Amino acid sequence: MWSFEALKVDLGKVNPLQGMKNLFSKRSIVELLKGVIKIVLLIYVARNLIMSQMPVIFGLSGQDTGTIVAFLGEASFALTLKIGIIFLFLAALDFAYQKWDYRKSMMMSMQEVKEEHKEREGNPLVKGRIRNLQREMARRRMMEDVKTADVVVTNPTHFAVALKYRAHEMPAPKVVAKGAGFVALRIKELAGESRVPLVENRPLAQGLYHAVNVGDFIPEKFYLIVAELLAGIFRRRGKGLL
Repeated sequence: MWSFEALKVDLGKVNPLQGMKNLFSKRSIVELLKGVIKIVLLIYVARNLIMSQMPVIFGLSGQDTGTIVAFLGEASFALTLKIGIIFLFLAALDFAYQKWDYRKSMMMSMQEVKEEHKEREGNPLVKGRIRNLQREMARRRMMEDVKTADVVVTNPTHFAVALKYRAHEMPAPKVVAKGAGFVALRIKELAGESRVPLVENRPLAQGLYHAVNVGDFIPEKFYLIVAELLAGIFRRRGKGLL
């Protein structure tokens, strides 16, 4: 496949302003400073070593070649060792700087964090609206389930808990609806309209309201008292009293 994209003229690549911007960028300046520091240190160490050895160097004029070579080898080794130690120290500093600069470049601004949070989590206003709709739909389903309950246990005015039990379908009675305040009043109104028995039992109503979520089966600690309550209701229903 032939493509002429690479042959297209891109004036942005030869833009002198962009070139100057790249030349005097923060990274370029830092690299330049590091290079200057290395050169200055190299010259400084070499000068100090040479100046400290000047008397010996002047005395080499009358020495044999072996002595001169040995001196030059020792001086070169000392210079290399000092420069190596200094450069190792500079490398450690450069590594720490590069690590810090990398982490800083990876950090996002507050606006970027907010935008990413919106993209990941969604708009808070939309999410709040969705949650409100979900709660409203769940409440409507709960109110519809009140009509199929076997009994509503009341406080009598503060709490209302609707229970349902099918002997061959459920392992234990289930809380199909519960509420406090206005919701409790609405549950009792729907129970009255659907001819669901209302039983006042303050400890049981409070215990079920705080311990059991809608859709869950009651815990074992409530089995005996709820069983007695349902047994009485089922007996009256069998006799046609409900």
